[in-house]
Amino acid sequence: MTRTRLPSVDALRGLAIALMIAYHFCYDLSYFGFARFDFLNDPFWLHARTLILSLFLLVAGISLTLATHEGVRLKPYLRRLGIIAGCAALISVTSHFMFGPRWIFFGVLHFIAVASVVGLVFVRRPRLALLGGIAMIALDRLFSHAFFDQAGLQWLGLMTHKPPTEDYVPLIPWFGVVLLGIFLGNRLWLREATSALSRWQSRSPWTGLLTRAGRHSLLIYMLHQPLLLGLLWAVKQLR
Repeated sequence: MTRTRLPSVDALRGLAIALMIAYHFCYDLSYFGFARFDFLNDPFWLHARTLILSLFLLVAGISLTLATHEGVRLKPYLRRLGIIAGCAALISVTSHFMFGPRWIFFGVLHFIAVASVVGLVFVRRPRLALLGGIAMIALDRLFSHAFFDQAGLQWLGLMTHKPPTEDYVPLIPWFGVVLLGIFLGNRLWLREATSALSRWQSRSPWTGLLTRAGRHSLLIYMLHQPLLLGLLWAVKQLR
């Protein structure tokens, strides 16, 4: 969506992609019985997921800010939004066949599609984004109610328990992380005093690889799990 891609943002997104692939590979090892990892209760894996998702959504907020600070270019914006929404729908359908009742009804791509629309209200209001982000995260820590447990409201968050699904990224608290990314995008990338982040260039093969991965994050996100699952399935059949 940006006129000129910024390597610093792509590298951060690439880092999130690399961590996500490592996390999903371990998850798939456990799914096929090659290892025993408790992703539902072990604090290490719970914190790892929180870290990876937070990095993704911070970058999403930064990217939305950079892409729209001179105004929304409607055609590329709607095209990008349509691709994300279509991929989210595909994941829902696929997960229904793979996981049955644990299908993904509001995962990370569903969330990003919604956040990409609601976030437009905040991209030019960094102080409001900061306050809103802190408030949403605090609200999730302090409040929950059975009213939000009903199926039609689970995407909002504030439930008394996590619903049975393979990927769940509710609006609260995670939109708060996007809002913090919007604040950082305004304060660290758009301000002249800190424009070094905008001028940053990769100086090593590793950061260059992360930068290239960050430029194709959606494609990698959609393809990496089928490839990993297919590979491990083949290995299990051979064994």
